Amino acid sequence: MQHFYTAPPPLKRLLTACLLAVLALPTSLVSAHSPNASLHKTADIVVKGRVKDALTNETLTGCTIVIKGSQRGTTTDANGSYSISVPDGNAVLVVGFIGYEKQEIVVGNRSVIDVDLKAEASELSQVVVIGYGSAAKKDMTGAVKSLKATDFNKGIINSPEQLLQGKVAGVNVTSASGEPGGSQSITIRGPGGVRTGSTPLFVLDGLALDNSSTGGGGAINPLNFLNPQDIESIDVLKDASATAIYGSRGANGVVLITTKKGKAGVSTLNYSTSYGISTLARALPVFSADEYRQQVPLVGGVLDDLKGNTDWQKEITRTAFTKNHNISLGGGSEKTTFYGSFGLQNQDGILKGSQMDRYTGRINISQKLLEDRLTIDANLSASYTNNQRPPIESMLGSAISNNPTYPAYDALGKPAQYQSISNPLTSLQLNQDITKITRIVGNISPSFRIIKGLVYKLNFGIDNSSSVRDLQSLPNAVPFQDGRLETNNAYNNNRLIENYLTYTYAQGDHNLTALAGHSYQKFSLQGRAYSINKFPISDILPIYNPGLGQELTLTNNKPTGYATLNELQSFFGRVNYQFKDKYLITATVRADGSSKFGSNNKYGIFPSFSAGWRLSEEAFLKSSPFSDLKLRAGWGRTGNQEIPSKITQALFTSQVSAATSYPLTATGPYPAGTSYSRLSNPDIQWEVSNQTDVGLDFALFNGAISGGIDYFRKVSSNILLEVIPADPVQPAGTFWTNVPNMTITNKGLELELMYHYTAKSGFRFDVGGNMTFINNIVNNSPYSVIPSGSASGSGLTSATINGYLNGQPIGTFFLKEFTGFDDKGLSTYRDADGDGLITDKDRVAAGSALPTKQFNFNTNASFKGFDLSANFNGVSGNKLYDNTANSNFYKLRLSKGINTTPEAVANANESVNNAAPVSTRYLKNGSFFRLNNVALGYNFNTKALGIKRWVSGLRVSVTGQNLFVITKYNGYDPEVNSDRQINGISSYGIDYLSYPKARSVVFGLNLTL
Repeated sequence: MQHFYTAPPPLKRLLTACLLAVLALPTSLVSAHSPNASLHKTADIVVKGRVKDALTNETLTGCTIVIKGSQRGTTTDANGSYSISVPDGNAVLVVGFIGYEKQEIVVGNRSVIDVDLKAEASELSQVVVIGYGSAAKKDMTGAVKSLKATDFNKGIINSPEQLLQGKVAGVNVTSASGEPGGSQSITIRGPGGVRTGSTPLFVLDGLALDNSSTGGGGAINPLNFLNPQDIESIDVLKDASATAIYGSRGANGVVLITTKKGKAGVSTLNYSTSYGISTLARALPVFSADEYRQQVPLVGGVLDDLKGNTDWQKEITRTAFTKNHNISLGGGSEKTTFYGSFGLQNQDGILKGSQMDRYTGRINISQKLLEDRLTIDANLSASYTNNQRPPIESMLGSAISNNPTYPAYDALGKPAQYQSISNPLTSLQLNQDITKITRIVGNISPSFRIIKGLVYKLNFGIDNSSSVRDLQSLPNAVPFQDGRLETNNAYNNNRLIENYLTYTYAQGDHNLTALAGHSYQKFSLQGRAYSINKFPISDILPIYNPGLGQELTLTNNKPTGYATLNELQSFFGRVNYQFKDKYLITATVRADGSSKFGSNNKYGIFPSFSAGWRLSEEAFLKSSPFSDLKLRAGWGRTGNQEIPSKITQALFTSQVSAATSYPLTATGPYPAGTSYSRLSNPDIQWEVSNQTDVGLDFALFNGAISGGIDYFRKVSSNILLEVIPADPVQPAGTFWTNVPNMTITNKGLELELMYHYTAKSGFRFDVGGNMTFINNIVNNSPYSVIPSGSASGSGLTSATINGYLNGQPIGTFFLKEFTGFDDKGLSTYRDADGDGLITDKDRVAAGSALPTKQFNFNTNASFKGFDLSANFNGVSGNKLYDNTANSNFYKLRLSKGINTTPEAVANANESVNNAAPVSTRYLKNGSFFRLNNVALGYNFNTKALGIKRWVSGLRVSVTGQNLFVITKYNGYDPEVNSDRQINGISSYGIDYLSYPKARSVVFGLNLTL
């Protein structure tokens, strides 16, 4: 090497070129020319063949063929053909395909090996994630539904809830609005608490997430950080026998999300992109300019006509575009597997000024060590989202009520300014809400096999998120507006450490799995906010230089903040026992201790028991058409701790006022006084849900028909509530307690049915659906009504819409019953108590926002390279309160020159002086049936295109989303749930200026190398 470096420059260049040329040679070529190559390596054997369905003889595309114990592998092409080089006849080919039983084949002296794969007996053979482990679905005794990536909804997807909408019986997913990244409401078997909402526990790769929103308030979905393209499967645990392993956090069900992992022996690079076009699905039917000119004089109004023809809803909406790019790389060896991805989504909202940009990255690694006794799994994801929100409610409120004869723009092409109306385009320019969120979620899970059958596992996870939310109002002269900048910083931290042992024993007819462990989780939430007013008009936005603000006082700009720290410690265990693969028993117990509760009741015990009987394994059913038949039943108890922190402790307030102190002298000042704001209550304990489930899973004709039936009953008790003391002589007006005897009951029936058909020609067809019948009722409440659902709009301040009443469901509308108009054209209401006066005492239960029936239908078909799928979903038996119409669409407003819909003038007898208080007049049918999404795709034969060597898969698709909805509701969309809670008491089924939903068409391309 010394001579090389001292050689003359020309020789140095020559030697360098030769060395680089040798290094660049293919390994096989260098080996072939090595003098001793023939002594060390023989030529590879090329094995070819086709893979087919053993029953239908149909060729299978995309099967993996891997040489066991190596990284070498391939996949079958569109004709089911494959070709692979093996080192010798001792090589073992492992052939696998989703939904089929894996085969291992010794090559021997064969060069052509055709493989017939047998389909798994039924869906019941799937492996299901169950919390701290997994199991075959045929061995499950609880109510669990598993969805793989191929089952997910398609289209513009922002969060995992949308992937499973309409796919699981008993699960109701409602989009609160059509806003990009907007919050989703998900309920599993009905809500069970007064102030706890219905959100289930989400567990990501073993890390239990906190549902707290980071920035943006409740308008932004906290699960937006997840890239749907990274999700491999979603498992929904519905009954208590399945969720009790999560104890206090399983009362509303559990959703287990598993991300994609690399596969040994096969390395793949996948790139997918999509381009979506979205438009307003349907506008509110407000009067056009010509209709407005006719209607205003008819109701006695003075027409103010500026000769324009403006569709204000059209002015504030747009054709929106969504761009998605995702790239992933996965693969590995027998010892190490990896999966990495990067995703980018830019989504415009259909309302101008609305946008969400999301950037995500993920790496999942699994490493085996110490002769496979030690396995280390590590998952890490990072995401950044930028949500831009216009002033939604004010924009929509102006757009649906503005005079349509007013032009939207002036002669210079700028938003026109008027004294009598507010131009929403001006509001759009002057006001903005920007939230930027950074979130890092990761966990590492080493597992060590101590002895045969005994495995120890550690799970350490962390979830850190931080956000900056800027609410910016620009200074303006006409219309006059003081500039203002309000900044909110939020920091959420979630840490988890778990240790558990799993023991597996199998001997003859006996199969036992036992689990025992400990879990500790700590949640830290912190936020700070500050503001500054009176910015000068300039080209510099307040967000970029807050120092330009001229008003900063404690009166108008007092900084605020909060900090919350909660801890949860748990001990848990589970035993699964099987006898002869026919009789199944599962027992679970978890003890949870929470820092939220007082010293007398820190811990709660949550047990469950379930059993199953696989009748299809009995001799008397062996010749029956049932390929699978299992009867199961279970009972379990789960808890709830979703109450404010530290409410078990006393709270004092010190201030200077006549209400809290008195002067020491006749003319002296008031000294500071200290008074009780909250009494201590160390006896508060867990809210508890007891649930019973009886189910039947079945499959007939080797899985051609499959389905399930479940009856469930869930009773929540020890309801946590803030109540008024019975003794009026108290230092505090309210206190928190468990309400004795009060219960909330959900009971119902779930039905699922699926039919699979495969023809010898290669045509495949699946059709199925599910239906849920559910009833909810509140009993033994200490109050005649617990009010919720605050109304909005002129004259509606402090009015309530929902009420929790004995003998009625949660979400009941507690309203005066509208009966028509009297001879003066004024509204009349039923005198429910018969006292001759119409007061709040005449309110009645007028139906519930909770649907009593949920129904979903889906179908898939494929032939050759084409595939088609469609998903429908709907609900019935529920009502919606149209607060938008209540506050905007009545005759009095039209007479004053404010635009309305035909609904406002539908009653000729109504007086123009008639008011519109909260009543059943604006309570409407919320039932609907929607074509959620339909997708058509084509998989190209890359071998026929001559690109198989470089491209193993090429797919194009087009997807329609929200193409139609059948409903009697005349608002923007019947799937709505504006958050109108009062003092933390959940509200349901209220529509107030909700972001409208879009109709979208998405074009996609998927490339696999």
